[in-house]
Amino acid sequence: MKLTKTLSLFTGAALLLCSSVALANRFADVQVSATPLKDNVYMLTGAGGNMAAVAAPQGVLLIDSQYAELAEKIRASLKTLSPAELTTLINTHMHGDHVGGNAALAARADIIAHANVKTRLAANANFDPAGLPKTSITEKTTLNHYGVELVLEPMPASHTDGDLLIWFPAQNIVHMGDLMFQGRFPFVDTNNGGNVQQYIENTRYVISKIDEQTQVIPGHGELTNKAGLQRELAMMEQTLALVTAAKQQGVSEAELIAKGLGDEFKAWHWNFITEERWIKTLYQAVP
Repeated sequence: MKLTKTLSLFTGAALLLCSSVALANRFADVQVSATPLKDNVYMLTGAGGNMAAVAAPQGVLLIDSQYAELAEKIRASLKTLSPAELTTLINTHMHGDHVGGNAALAARADIIAHANVKTRLAANANFDPAGLPKTSITEKTTLNHYGVELVLEPMPASHTDGDLLIWFPAQNIVHMGDLMFQGRFPFVDTNNGGNVQQYIENTRYVISKIDEQTQVIPGHGELTNKAGLQRELAMMEQTLALVTAAKQQGVSEAELIAKGLGDEFKAWHWNFITEERWIKTLYQAVP
């Protein structure tokens, strides 16, 4: 009995160690890189949601924090842009690939987010409370970071119920968080307040506010522009219309999945939101 118990404990410890090593190594090959946009504003990529930074000599502002395991790589990348400390972190919404690094990166900084983000993260027992937002907003808020003005705009629930748009008016840049998945079917998180029709409406709203020179930072995918956002909108409108017509004609969800959306939409499929998952999202959104 003692031997069995000892072996059991050893096996459990070994599995835990292997799991920890695997978790630590999952981003071993990830490089965090920064692309200059305008006036000390940068887009940063790594793993998870796209970040942005305002790298002023007096202090650094960061939008989103990806994963905790990437904190040192993110910090190192920021140091190549400015020697100053991170003073402000803005979260575009509550998903782990956008807030996972909050505590590791910004425990001493002001963390700003939609009020619903703090509520949802505080209810998550696995989220480090040191990374909870310190400043919660529910209405459009202007922030000046050492000469660079940002406008934080809470949006009607679409991707989640805690989405923020981050505008840089003078630089003609907008960070959309996961209100845009460039060239991919989007994720509408209905379990956390997401809504397909409002996602489309929010996309239309942004298009109405930007011009052909606007630099659009999506939550996932490459830096894009108004034309890229218009393509995204057209895809959503067309696929929603297809699914709506099929459902009204009595086509079941399973039948529609088997048929697919057509060859013109194959390129939008990706590993997280596959064509099947996008069809299910749209089908469930149609009354």
